[in-house]
Amino acid sequence: MSEITSGLWELLLKGVWITVQLTVFSAALGAAVAFVVGLARTHDLWIVRFLSGLYFEIFRGTSALVLMIWVFFVVPIALGWQLVPMWAAVLTLGCTYGAYGSEIVRGAVAAVPPAQMEAGVALGFTRGQRLRKVVLPQAWPEMVPPFNNLLIELLKGTALVSVLGVGDITFAAQLVRNATGQSAPVYTVILVMYFVLAFLLTRVMRVVERRAKAGVGRTAPPRTSLIRNRATGPGKDLVADPSATGGAA
Repeated sequence: MSEITSGLWELLLKGVWITVQLTVFSAALGAAVAFVVGLARTHDLWIVRFLSGLYFEIFRGTSALVLMIWVFFVVPIALGWQLVPMWAAVLTLGCTYGAYGSEIVRGAVAAVPPAQMEAGVALGFTRGQRLRKVVLPQAWPEMVPPFNNLLIELLKGTALVSVLGVGDITFAAQLVRNATGQSAPVYTVILVMYFVLAFLLTRVMRVVERRAKAGVGRTAPPRTSLIRNRATGPGKDLVADPSATGGAA
């Protein structure tokens, strides 16, 4: 560790900033893809479901690393223009993890009770209004926990961009290792860096989850009530409230 000078530490910190940018931009693109493809997979038209399902299967069945290399090296040959490494990585990660996220959106939307959709029809809502006012507000709280896991996977997946020469944490660590000749200290440091970033993302998503549930009037019950309800079994929730039994004997 003593051989890691201030300049090398600065290189690692710049790598952290690049990783954060990659995560944010890829997550924004991935979220857009997830909602578009996920909602398309619930569409009434079979051709829309087929095309969105085909997109999902293609990106789920291909390697993100190989796809990233393909986008950077093969696409320029076909189109005559080349993306800079940073945006080639964002495009690949966003489209790939957006495909994974589309399954989360599809599952959450499908979990909304059909009666809710029927109520929207009875009120004269269009399909778009039913999605915006009835379905998505109820499905969103169910999406947040799996989206949190997917976001952590995306953060760790940004390490793939080092193959394109993007100066993320992993690429910076390789440079520092080459300069110092030390592997264990350098890679231990970046393991800690990834853990800290993942922990911060988790805390942010926990706040988002609480607000999403509060937005539809759902809050977690107190822990003591959960313990009592589990002990008494289903159908005996009133036991947890002394007033429901006429008070203490």
